[in-house]
Formats: sequence, structure tokens, C-alpha cells
Amino acid sequence: MIGKGMSIAHTKASMSYGWNQEKDAEVVFKQELIGNNPEEITQEFKMLQEQNYHCQKNTLSFVLSPTVEDGKRLKQKELEKVCQKFMEQMELEQRQAIAFVHRDKEHTHIHLYVNRIDYKGVAYNDSFIGKRSQQAAEKVAQQLQLTTVKQVQMEKEFLLQDVRQEIKRRHELTLKQFTPKNFEAYIKSMETNGVKVIPSINKGGKLQGFRFEFNGYNLKGSEVHRSMTGSNIGKQLYGQSNSKIKSIAPVKILNNAVPVAPRLAMSILKKIAKKTIKYTIDAGLGI
Repeated sequence: MIGKGMSIAHTKASMSYGWNQEKDAEVVFKQELIGNNPEEITQEFKMLQEQNYHCQKNTLSFVLSPTVEDGKRLKQKELEKVCQKFMEQMELEQRQAIAFVHRDKEHTHIHLYVNRIDYKGVAYNDSFIGKRSQQAAEKVAQQLQLTTVKQVQMEKEFLLQDVRQEIKRRHELTLKQFTPKNFEAYIKSMETNGVKVIPSINKGGKLQGFRFEFNGYNLKGSEVHRSMTGSNIGKQLYGQSNSKIKSIAPVKILNNAVPVAPRLAMSILKKIAKKTIKYTIDAGLGI
């Protein structure tokens, strides 16, 4: 579950959004309040807020977002429990508060509004409220056996590792199977093997690298593996023969010839030259 929080001044406008019936909003939590619409609730908030004229952002606004799967199964009572536990973690007990759940999208989420001013006219300390909101949401998720942000991140990282390995495997297969001699041939060959190679074009309209799209993921070459940066792929393609190469030809993309960025071209040529020198030395030494 993700938690976000901030202090706001536009209480009525935000609460009206939260209570928007077109979004099938449902009140799931109410504390120290009796009003039945945004105007009445705002007036109740205001009665306490008038005790502290120095505090302009006098309402706390939180958004609590369970994972998609958790959101589908959580009923009103369980969502109310989420709000109660979150209020406890944020040390906001005994304050006016109201929460609405939105189910208008696939991702169920809660809008929680809390009066920043207490019954003594004291403003709640909102220092680092964004970070504290996330930490509180994490603890609530653990208490209620919901999926935590860390668990989601670990799962994504685990899946991402498999995707990286598979893209790299198909990259190596492409080089061995089709032996492409330039970027254009490489892009077509990778597509044949199920990986979409997306050229990265800089502001000057020149090729500076590649992204790889596979199984719903879109990654830079360097994010896949260090051997799949634009310069390293170029070295593998253009350096297959040990003949001297003076320039890298433009790449045809959507029927347009796109020149290779000078920096990328220079990096490729340097890597090829280094490889050629090593090859020559090794051959001379009989290695």
C-alpha cells in the first residue's frame, strides 16, 4: 500500500472532489464530525481552524492506495480499519477526519482529510509529512496483512531480472543467428526474435542509443546489460571484420536516414580500433 500526504488550504474544493458522486465515492471513515456534505464538513473544520489564524494550510490531505488485488477484496469495514490504523500511526487521534473510497478506476484508493488544527487550536507538525505518510502506510499494510511497497518492489525487481536476462539471451541469439552487420539489420533481426528495438534520437535528430521493449517492459540498453549500450552493440556489429572502418553509416528509421550521433560513432570506432590492436598483438604473439 502506498501513502501520500500534504497540507492544503483549499479544504472545500478538495473535499468536494473526494465526495464526487460521479466517481462512486463512498464514505468509509468519519471521526468527530456530523455533517453530511462537503459544505457542512468544511464549516465544522473551519470552526477549529479559526482558532489558529497563522496556519494557512490548515487541512491534511492523504491518499492511501492498496495494490490492485488488495483493493478488489477490501470491503467498507476493512477500508475503515485502514484509515483508523493510519490515523494512529500518524498520531492524529481525536481530530476531525473524513475519508472516501474511489473505485472508479481499476486501482481502488482512499482520500482522507484531517483537520490540521486540534481542539486547542494547535496545528499538527507537517514536517516530512510525505515520507511519514509512506512509512505509516507501510506499517498499516504489515499490521493488516496487505501488500507493502517493499514487497511490490521486490516482486518487480525479481520479474525485471528475468526480463533483462531474456532480452540479453535474445540479443546474443540474434548476433549468432543472423550476424547483422549494421544497426538497421540488427533492429530487424531482433524484431524477428520478439524484441522491439527502439532507437533513441537526441534533440539534434541523431541516433544516440537504443531502448528495448519486451513483455511489457521498456528498458535502456544499459539497464539490460553493459554489453548492450549503443557503443558496445556497435562494436559487436561493425567490428565483426577486422578491417579499418572510418565512419558509421546513417540508420534507416521509418524510411528516413538518421545519422549516428558523433559521440556514439566515435565511441564505436575507438572500441573497434582497440579490438583490432588487441587482435593484431595476440596474433603476433601466437595467442
